[in-house]
Amino acid sequence: MYFPYVRGRQYELLALRELVSNNLLGDYVVPIVEPVKLSPTLIKTMTEYVKACHPIAIIRNPLVGSFLKDLGDAKEGSKASYKKDFLTLYGTKTVIKSIIMQENAQSLLEHWAKINANKDEMLVINTNRDYLDFYEQEFASVNPKYVLILDESAFRRRVRQNRVLFDDKFEKQSRNADYLKVPDEFFSDSHLYYKDDGSLGFADYSVIGDEYLEAGFAPYAVAIHIVYFAENHELRVRHFVSDSNEDIANPAKKFYEAVSKLAVWYNAEPKQVAMTLGLKTLLDHYENQTYPGLGSVKKLSLMHHLELMGKYLSEVG
Repeated sequence: MYFPYVRGRQYELLALRELVSNNLLGDYVVPIVEPVKLSPTLIKTMTEYVKACHPIAIIRNPLVGSFLKDLGDAKEGSKASYKKDFLTLYGTKTVIKSIIMQENAQSLLEHWAKINANKDEMLVINTNRDYLDFYEQEFASVNPKYVLILDESAFRRRVRQNRVLFDDKFEKQSRNADYLKVPDEFFSDSHLYYKDDGSLGFADYSVIGDEYLEAGFAPYAVAIHIVYFAENHELRVRHFVSDSNEDIANPAKKFYEAVSKLAVWYNAEPKQVAMTLGLKTLLDHYENQTYPGLGSVKKLSLMHHLELMGKYLSEVG
């Protein structure tokens, strides 16, 4: 099982929604969303997963963003409607109740106990060593369905059941232009060894990485990150970077420079990577010389990775 962990920014939610709407995730990919705000895009994404009966985990006590404040302040108007819809969708079997082991976890677990939520149906993110005692106390008699842990001995010793190894696989550079120095690099081999480690699955932040910024900024360089399988079945990531990186002017030109490199790489023989909807859409933008915007570039790279993993896991069963 693969658990891609994403923050609930618009382009990430749109990626998840397009994948499930087109039935491209397969049976072995369960997205985890840490919502950053209470938005119509979040509601629509959850609705599509419920409609498709495809499980999705939504974290109820996120560490970043304004989601908790939005939920608390949603007393009238459209926000109140969003809150009602969110709580209704959250109560369905398709949406996995998910929690981060942190300071506010106890009150949330107490609330769930009052409404008879089953602990054995929950997903727990357990990556803070200071909360291992609390985890063992709360789940002493019932194991969560999934427990995301760091690949460290302290967590392995104390979380024995239903564990999922969680790590940030993406080597984030401080500037997009810096990927020119490392155009191709190792990404992950977790899909090859997680069963040997006694894990139910593996989780990562895909090609987005763990870093969270409240607001975006205009980059000097545009980079497209494409994951692919090497001959030894390890995952590698190739970075396609623009050349005109002296200032922030003309992002459409920068995108075309980067996507042109992607097209050359893909069209070489033999093909380096299987076609996916995300990759096809990027190549269509190259053919049509259209610019989708930087958010869509990230969305399409994320879609490519998740669909690729879904295909692989469906094949190996």
